[in-house]
Amino acid sequence: MTTPALAILDLNKQYDGQPAVKGISFSITPGEIFGLLGPNGAGKSTTINMIAGVTRIGGGHIEVFGYDNRRDYRTTRRLVGVMHQEVVIDNFFTIDQTLKFHAGYYGVRVDPVWRQRLIERLGLGPHLHKVMIKLSGGLKRRFMIAKAMLHKPKLLILDEPTAGVDVELRHTLWEFVREINREGTTILLTTHYLEEAEQMCDRIAIMHHGELIALEATGALVERLGTRGVIVHLREPASSLPAELLAWGAQLDGGGSTVRLTLPPPQTTGDLLDLLGRLEMPVADLETKRAGLEEVFLQITKDAPANGGEPG
Repeated sequence: MTTPALAILDLNKQYDGQPAVKGISFSITPGEIFGLLGPNGAGKSTTINMIAGVTRIGGGHIEVFGYDNRRDYRTTRRLVGVMHQEVVIDNFFTIDQTLKFHAGYYGVRVDPVWRQRLIERLGLGPHLHKVMIKLSGGLKRRFMIAKAMLHKPKLLILDEPTAGVDVELRHTLWEFVREINREGTTILLTTHYLEEAEQMCDRIAIMHHGELIALEATGALVERLGTRGVIVHLREPASSLPAELLAWGAQLDGGGSTVRLTLPPPQTTGDLLDLLGRLEMPVADLETKRAGLEEVFLQITKDAPANGGEPG
């Protein structure tokens, strides 16, 4: 049996008596790109900080590649790299200076070949001798990724890595993430750009008010909870809709020639066509669009109980 890259069991955390993380459990397979999603205040950052060892665990257990992150903290710190959501820099050091001494925090030697690869792939070369305070927001984020990867962690945690960056940097980052993932680095990703999670992640966990409310393969999650929007073009305009279609939330558009509705699971397009046939409404054309992860996310979180959450 393969040792998980990350194993979390019954993890808890409270702040001033208010629960931020409530007994969550999940594991990540080595080589996986795993998405941890949730609205602001869901408990994602608190969870990441406990994994990284910068926040004390309230209760439960965390293992990184089989090592307990409290008992074997020196080992687990070397195995994990974290790019935090907040930009954390030393304002008056240059990129070159910081990258030279940062690996020493983990007790490892700098690999000059790997260091140069990070600099080139993240476009830091022309900026090596600039002090941090003079860098743009995008360059600061590129630097933070390089810093998180400098000691060659086997598990890389990216907490909102593309927040506030331009489209070019976003694509550059995802190309690099896919590249290092193919080479064996396991990725734990949080993002509010849900289309990114849908494209990047093998599995997704969704947190809400400190609890895990979904955990499954990305495609299966969208398929299970996703709805299908349907546009039906009629051969002959209708002046009104039958009660059977109104019960499905149908709306008449386009001067009566178009019917728009949403098919919730388990109803299918075939069911709709059968109904339209029974109602003797001739169909000229039909369009469907499967709901993306964003629609699923809104659907799964809107009815969750509001009973606490991560501070801030």
